[in-house]
Amino acid sequence: MTAHHSPAPAHNQTTDTPAEGSAQARHVPHRWRNLAVLTGVTVVDNTEAGLSTTLFPTIAAALKLQSSHLGLLAALGKLVAVPAGPAWAWLAGKIGRRKALVATTFVGGAFGIAAGFSQDFVQLLIFNTLMSAAIIGGSPIANAIIADSFDDSQRGKAAGYFYGFISLISSFIGPLIALFTGMSDGWRYGMWAIGGICIAAGLLVAMFLKDPGVGASEKQLADLSGREALAPKVTLGSVLSLFRVPTFSVMMLSRLLSGHLLIVIFGIQFLVAERGFTNAVAAFVLLPFGIGYFAGTAGGGWLMALLDRVLPDRGRVAYLQGAQILFAAVAFFATQFNYDNIGIYSIFWALMGFAQGANPPANRPIVAAVVVPELRNQAFAIFLTVFETIGWAVFSLGAGALAASLGIQTVFLWTLVILMLVNAVVLTALYACYPRDVARVRDTLERRRQEALLQD
Repeated sequence: MTAHHSPAPAHNQTTDTPAEGSAQARHVPHRWRNLAVLTGVTVVDNTEAGLSTTLFPTIAAALKLQSSHLGLLAALGKLVAVPAGPAWAWLAGKIGRRKALVATTFVGGAFGIAAGFSQDFVQLLIFNTLMSAAIIGGSPIANAIIADSFDDSQRGKAAGYFYGFISLISSFIGPLIALFTGMSDGWRYGMWAIGGICIAAGLLVAMFLKDPGVGASEKQLADLSGREALAPKVTLGSVLSLFRVPTFSVMMLSRLLSGHLLIVIFGIQFLVAERGFTNAVAAFVLLPFGIGYFAGTAGGGWLMALLDRVLPDRGRVAYLQGAQILFAAVAFFATQFNYDNIGIYSIFWALMGFAQGANPPANRPIVAAVVVPELRNQAFAIFLTVFETIGWAVFSLGAGALAASLGIQTVFLWTLVILMLVNAVVLTALYACYPRDVARVRDTLERRRQEALLQD
């Protein structure tokens, strides 16, 4: 194992290479192009995944469905991610992350098109579930590539741009797709259109994405040739060992308590069923929500960088807690009072988008910082597809069932307000464990570096 820059003796390498490694870690080749490509393909994947939710009022009218059907549709679409997410992460380790991303978009696009031909709820449920199983693999793989493209000090900004632009662009696509609802069987055209675009996005990944390789953004490894060979082989045992990392376990519990995710599923239906707006008018709130989300993610990324300098490690925790409390406060006024003007709801949706968007610049870097590079594919799969999915599915099924008797407004009070405050309390545990877990990963990578240099 050798360092790229010098054939100098090992003791000189040990002294000199960290500076060069830091420089290489901060300037991983193609990192901004990778971020742009991953943003584009994830925009399409997310839009396709949420398309049935956006169009549901029209689908419900055409197929004679109720809110409980929406809950089942959303829940199964998420539950299938529990086995599918880790499976895609495993496949990415076998065939490469770029090829796995191409596969998710192609297969997901095909099932999205098939869903547009559904003649009843059973067919829609099957194709929507298969579509979700396909495209769910894109997010954890994309997050792992981003973590390898940007070092720890830049990941907050990168995650902010990534999720910000995803939501911003999606907020324009959502209302545009909703325009199809004015046509006879317009929801079918919407699904066919986005399915075709999804396949086209896969072609862009194949042509332009450059995988930097595992560990490319770690200063201890960046300047070493063959750095991926330094890492132990990923096994089921090593994946399960993630749950012995206290910070990771707290973040998984927090994901189960993330009730704010329900606003994406039932937000439009709430405005239609309980506030009396039409599907097209209600979908208008997606635009300010997306703009607010972008402001929260992009601005949050810059704030994270500042907090990392002022309050190393613990600043991220305080920031993440604040995001939960802010969302709960805004959601209370947005959903527990009746307003006649969609413009008022647009303001509240923008603020909820801001509070929700404030999360990715903190929680993704927190997870990446406490997990060794070779396990980040699996860590993000567990975080984004298993635990988020379980929580989301429980919320969807529960909300769909309870909405019929209690109303969506009452369900929102418990999930968007009370549960989010509980989440903020749970995150307090990170003040103690997060700094220790960061140091543990840092020491592990440093040992690998020293072992590699001693082998020269």
